[in-house]
Amino acid sequence: MNKKILIADDYFVVMTGIKMILKNHLKKIDIEYAENYDELSEKLSFAADYSLLILGVNIEGNKKKMISEIKNKYPHLKILVFSNYDPLETMQCIQEGADGYLSKLSHENEIAMAVAEVLSKGKYYSKEIMDALVQHAFSRRKSNPLETLSDREKTVYNFLIKGYGNLEIANELKIHAATISTYKRRIFQKLGTSNLIDILELSRKYSTE
Repeated sequence: MNKKILIADDYFVVMTGIKMILKNHLKKIDIEYAENYDELSEKLSFAADYSLLILGVNIEGNKKKMISEIKNKYPHLKILVFSNYDPLETMQCIQEGADGYLSKLSHENEIAMAVAEVLSKGKYYSKEIMDALVQHAFSRRKSNPLETLSDREKTVYNFLIKGYGNLEIANELKIHAATISTYKRRIFQKLGTSNLIDILELSRKYSTE
């Protein structure tokens, strides 16, 4: 049985170009188009028929929100974002459930390979995208050490700089005081500090809220 692919982009020439590439490189695929959000929504009402959605750069609306909504309604449907590279957008799309992210500057061989990988293995992120994401994450953490903290560690950190003791934090979060001590130790290690004075100094330079 052929795999059905839905391409969503405002520019018809982009969609026909992708279709031509895929037809030249892959077998047993059927391709349909959606030129706007309304048409995409209508097509997705038959989402069980599709194996993959290629979400283009020019489709109207917030891609991050769109991906989240589609994944919630149709968790089986794979989504490959085909867009300009933007570190923040890329990270947001991945966090919302995108199964692949491909730069629109990619060569046709990589486009075909990305589609094949998502269809067969479930995921694909180009080397260019992965390298850039790693560099972006490293740069953010290097410039702001608080970015190295997990969400829970940031919560504990924020209580610490407000003057809360371990027991008070434990009561607020409804967990054991010993667990707070563990979080506190991790925070000190990650921030390269050894006392609350250093923590307060960092809070003057950076914010987690």
